[in-house]
Amino acid sequence: MNDTQQQRSALIFGARNLGRAVIERLREDGWAVAAVARSESTLATAEAAGALAMTGDITDPESVRDALARTAEAHGGVDLVVNAASAYGGARSGPFGGGPLAVAEPDAFDAWAAAPARAAFTFLSQASRFALAQSRPATLIQVTGGSARRAMPGRGLWAAGAFGVRAITNAAALELREHGIHVALLIVDAGIEPFEGGGREGVDPAALADPREIAHAVAFLADQGARAATHELQVTPLAERWVP
Repeated sequence: MNDTQQQRSALIFGARNLGRAVIERLREDGWAVAAVARSESTLATAEAAGALAMTGDITDPESVRDALARTAEAHGGVDLVVNAASAYGGARSGPFGGGPLAVAEPDAFDAWAAAPARAAFTFLSQASRFALAQSRPATLIQVTGGSARRAMPGRGLWAAGAFGVRAITNAAALELREHGIHVALLIVDAGIEPFEGGGREGVDPAALADPREIAHAVAFLADQGARAATHELQVTPLAERWVP
């Protein structure tokens, strides 16, 4: 960045794992970065990585508005907003993904299907309003998993939530294109390795997505111009099963 260029500004929701990798990548590229998280430990690591750390909740519209306003005040505007926060509701008791529909309970639907779709709605509705009022180009990135592409036995509720996230993000992309606002869905079709490494029990480490490499994908989307915009980008480790 030379003296005549304004420093680009980003706001990241969810800074513990993928979000932390995105913070570090953007900081390396010279961005001013703000980050929102719920735990004190995550806020501390975000601040250590050079971000303006703020307590907030992606499911709360007022919290999202406040984070956008504070970022704009601190950095002169917002050029990139990324939702990398987990938004599954409750304690997610019972089978992973909600379980077979014949035995799934209403609480499982609320946690696995309703919660992530509502969080995406909160993120994109508030970020859209902010970006339109800001009257300058911006990029909004919603991160989701491979369940946005397909359902699996025993995980239908999880897929319902992810399909909802995809639909809401696609709608935002269609609505905001004419205003010069780039909306993209980043699908990570794999488990994500913890930022500190160590893998996950019972999972081939090579099949886990590296959060630092996913952060490269975020930077790629953020750097795109108006004449070559990607609205959906899927990343899948070569050691993970890939379904066209």
